[in-house]
Amino acid sequence: MRRAILLATALSFATPALAADPARDLTRRALPALMEHYRHFHANPELSLHEVKTAATLAEVARQAGYDVTEKVGGTGVVAILRNGPGPVLLIRADMDGLPVIEQTGLPFASKVRATTDEGLETGVMHACGHDTHMASWIGTLQNLAATKSQWKGTVMMIAQPAEERGMGAAAMLRDGLFTRFPKPQYALAFHDSALQPAGQIGITSGYALANVDSVDLQVKGVGGHGAYPHTTKDPIVLAARIVTTLQTLVSREIDPTASAVVTVGSIQGGSKHNIIGSEVTMLLTVRSFSPEMRKFLLDGIARIARGEAIAAGVPEDRMPVMTVKDEFTPSTFNTPPLAARMQSLWSSRFGKDAVVATPAVMGGEDFGRYYLADPSIQSLIFWVGGVPQAKWDAAQKNGDVLPSLHSAYWAPDAEKVIATATEAMTAAALDILKK
Repeated sequence: MRRAILLATALSFATPALAADPARDLTRRALPALMEHYRHFHANPELSLHEVKTAATLAEVARQAGYDVTEKVGGTGVVAILRNGPGPVLLIRADMDGLPVIEQTGLPFASKVRATTDEGLETGVMHACGHDTHMASWIGTLQNLAATKSQWKGTVMMIAQPAEERGMGAAAMLRDGLFTRFPKPQYALAFHDSALQPAGQIGITSGYALANVDSVDLQVKGVGGHGAYPHTTKDPIVLAARIVTTLQTLVSREIDPTASAVVTVGSIQGGSKHNIIGSEVTMLLTVRSFSPEMRKFLLDGIARIARGEAIAAGVPEDRMPVMTVKDEFTPSTFNTPPLAARMQSLWSSRFGKDAVVATPAVMGGEDFGRYYLADPSIQSLIFWVGGVPQAKWDAAQKNGDVLPSLHSAYWAPDAEKVIATATEAMTAAALDILKK
């Protein structure tokens, strides 16, 4: 099947580019082949850090289009470079990894893949976040730019990134010399399909667009004993409950109401039997913020509240809670306002003002922001492309139906509209940034 897809891609790419509007016309011409890629990627997802076959397909397609391709950057990452004289360097990213989700969409090409996570969990695997649409659009964009070299100058740097879902891929590629072994970009673009917008609508956020994401483990210690004699113990379950309650005031009573922050306790694990008061409870938290200052305030506040409640409960000093901020931190994503405004104007002229909307920042995480943080001189933008099928969107607006979210086993975007819109938008953006 992969060979047939590559052949279809090659035939599509070989078609002469006689286009009055290259971004639109070339995309429409390539769409059938791009949909074949999408269906292949959707049916054959791979977990984070294991995107071996996916990366090989993307690398081969880029080579066929004339790009200089380097594989295994930061693990399974792919870097495809197309040089076309002096000019800006533009980075365009797609992410490759699927999720440990058992698909329930009922699509004829639904994933039946099973795999074992790095933690040892045997699970189904699904592109439940739309990375399959991202990769198909990435292919369309790189082919369009190869076909229009007479219309732009500079360097296109297409990167296929592993492990976005675990917040590890961008950092791994940067550590492996993404900005030293290869040309350093002045511009960076990416898109993400959206479960909050109708199919084909573009959403742009200026400034902070996605959040810092911290995973925090809190080990709450006590003094165990018999459930019939609680006075002889220091009950860590009661202490954990007090910490949960007080943590709610960290955002609601210590932060300006106009600011944004989230502290969620996702898991409490402790105890073993009805009549035993245990000695420890483990709490798992997710903490979301935008600025570095807010992030520090929240993490310091969690530590302060945990310790303060332990002191109030009379826990001995040597049994104070232990807080661990996990290494899988994802930094916030910042869209540079000049590039956001430029693309808002460009795409509004192309698609119409109603098709391009300003979207609020969200508390989800995305490691695309690491490329900007590695060099804040980069003009950077990640934008949204709506994926909700129009009929479902209209029904939800009328009846209040609850729609599947990203990461849902039922998420099935209108892939054709997502891919067509994203590819045309990305191609137009590249031709504008790299125009002669």
